[in-house]
Amino acid sequence: MKNILVIGAGLSASSMLRYFCQNAKKEGWFIKVGDQNGDLAKSKVSGCEQAEGFQLNGLDPEERGPLIQWADLVISMLPAAYHIEVAKDCIKYKTNLITPSYVSDAMKELHQQCVDAGIVIMNEMGVDPGIDHMSAKKILDEVEAKGGKMHIFESFTGGLVAPQSDNNPWNYKFTWNPRNVVVAGQGGAAKFIQEGQYKYIPYNRLFRRTEIIKIAPYGEFEGYANRDSLKYRDIYGLHDIPTIYRGTLRRKGFSKAWDCFVQIGATDDSYVLEGSKDMTKRDFINAFLPYHPYDSVELKLRHYLKIDQDDVIWDKLVWLGIFEKTKMNFKEDVTPAFFLQKILEEKWKLEPQDKDMIVMWHKIVYNLNGKFHEINSHMVIMGEDQTHTAMSKTVGLPIAICAKMILNGKIQQKGVHLPITQEIYEPILTELEEYGVRFVEQKLDKAVLYDVIV
Repeated sequence: MKNILVIGAGLSASSMLRYFCQNAKKEGWFIKVGDQNGDLAKSKVSGCEQAEGFQLNGLDPEERGPLIQWADLVISMLPAAYHIEVAKDCIKYKTNLITPSYVSDAMKELHQQCVDAGIVIMNEMGVDPGIDHMSAKKILDEVEAKGGKMHIFESFTGGLVAPQSDNNPWNYKFTWNPRNVVVAGQGGAAKFIQEGQYKYIPYNRLFRRTEIIKIAPYGEFEGYANRDSLKYRDIYGLHDIPTIYRGTLRRKGFSKAWDCFVQIGATDDSYVLEGSKDMTKRDFINAFLPYHPYDSVELKLRHYLKIDQDDVIWDKLVWLGIFEKTKMNFKEDVTPAFFLQKILEEKWKLEPQDKDMIVMWHKIVYNLNGKFHEINSHMVIMGEDQTHTAMSKTVGLPIAICAKMILNGKIQQKGVHLPITQEIYEPILTELEEYGVRFVEQKLDKAVLYDVIV
């Protein structure tokens, strides 16, 4: 019997736990699932004889330590900042670990300790990061194998709402952590390289510099730049590539409207807004606008952002209810970003009948024998329901398959790693296809050498 410990039973763990339960008897697994909400953990493995759910404070080393010692493999679904402490326990007890989060510098520093302990810590095993790495590296390695020289690599991912559930003027609902959506792009300029020139987009211009991407039959999307595309030159071995650009996808028209909140300062999370616990939604918006004894909040906002009354952006803003005289009733003053998040959560929540959608798109241009070739590759996944969402499927299934490979000795690497080698990504991508997670590739004989970022 191989023992699996899962710390955290939230939404993104649902499809992973279903996979474990379906394969537990065949593979000889026993799965323990601990979550601060014990009832939730129990519900996720209900009916599985070789699994149990229970209440666990995953941040308490005294609670998690004996469980990590018991396990052959730990999967941490905690917030990213807490993986490092779990990792140190895994080294102490010589237990393998998988996380879906970006590898931190602190995690990288544990590499030799992991090697000495004879364990692997596999990071970035989710959708983005995760499936993005594996699907991209598959194509990149194929290009390299036939002697091609890379010229352009672009990659975009978006957690969106499925078309049948796309029923609001923003064409968007929260399918992931709302806070991450509100503060996206902050903390420094987005940086990438285009045709050999380094480019930087400050936060206050990020949502006005977008790229339009068409994916048939799903229509048009827009992508805005992620914070640091340049680090992927090392990860993917693309040190001399003229263009590398990674970004986030939204439906066309979202970014220009979202930029309104950026420009007035409503997405700022660096300070507490005095008096905000007693503010209405209307007061909140007015707090960022110039004083005028007679002009309405609506008129001041339109003048401040130069929005015409018949502009579709105005319809989006009004629909959110930001001008309503409704108090939010916070217990204490909050940051602007938190206040805005709570407004949005009322309007962008998924209804019980709604389904989410994950969209990923790669553009790869390479030169082979003096001729440029282009490959466009995309993946579109729809959620099943509110439990087994597209996000849960694309985060959880790669983790589950990787766990099986580690427990069966198919992954022999030791230390801190990412899923960017063929022996890891190939079997995972192959099995993912059995669950409908597959990429559609289009090959073009005549490639456009660069896109103009407008």
